[in-house]
Amino acid sequence: MSERTAFWRGSIVLLSLLTTVFTQAFAEERTTMDPRLVTPGKLTVGTGDPVYPPWMLNNDPASGEGFENGLVYELAAEMGFDADDVVWVGQTFDQAIAPGNKPYDFAIQQISVTEARKQIVSFSRVYFQPEKAVLALPGNTLENATSYDELRDARWGATIGTTDNDYLVNVLGVTEAAIYNEQVDVFQAMRAGQIDGTLISLPTALYVTAVQVPEANIVALLPPDENDRGHGLLFEYNNPLVEWVDDALTAVIDRGVVEDLKAEFLIADPDLPIITE
Repeated sequence: MSERTAFWRGSIVLLSLLTTVFTQAFAEERTTMDPRLVTPGKLTVGTGDPVYPPWMLNNDPASGEGFENGLVYELAAEMGFDADDVVWVGQTFDQAIAPGNKPYDFAIQQISVTEARKQIVSFSRVYFQPEKAVLALPGNTLENATSYDELRDARWGATIGTTDNDYLVNVLGVTEAAIYNEQVDVFQAMRAGQIDGTLISLPTALYVTAVQVPEANIVALLPPDENDRGHGLLFEYNNPLVEWVDDALTAVIDRGVVEDLKAEFLIADPDLPIITE
């Protein structure tokens, strides 16, 4: 056999092997063994550490009890995963929205979809759009506010990097809010009388007023910010899994799962006043 013949035969064998590998990998896409998963056979999901109601109950994502982890397990089942194959990875909110590699397939952490964030991470379709709630202690100026002008006169606090702070700046026109690293720091400042109140999503406000700061009240609701498109699943930028997860998420939403979870975990007082201008 000539060297040229041996070369071409070897090349054909190698090409055949590569074709088999690529064909097998393509065939496994959109299955639990999808090679694009962080760990094929597992659905790896990022979330906060710790986690809080009503998004996840008892600081236990794996329980499936809560709005967000309940949604994840429904989504996992739609994608073909057993509940035992869902793996949770803890992280801070800042880590979630930062650019770079992610140690999970997607994250769920009340993360709002914005144009700025879409420049460095990828998102699923929006699955929930919460209203904003004005949270205040009794006896301060926010209790009787009925307009944006009156809201602007208050002393506000907000957590750094959140769409809550963006709302204060871009919608209400508040330019001197006190900024804190963690939400718990905002609540401590409110208790200390350093600020009049804060702005957070309504579901979070329901938990805060029931457990974390029971002396606080939800004094008003505000309409969504048009620049905040709602909560979406967060992916590493240009993650090829987005389309598959989006299709599964759409199927879950179409089955009424999100509405059922909202009714179970995100119930609010229908008589709360709404300030729109």
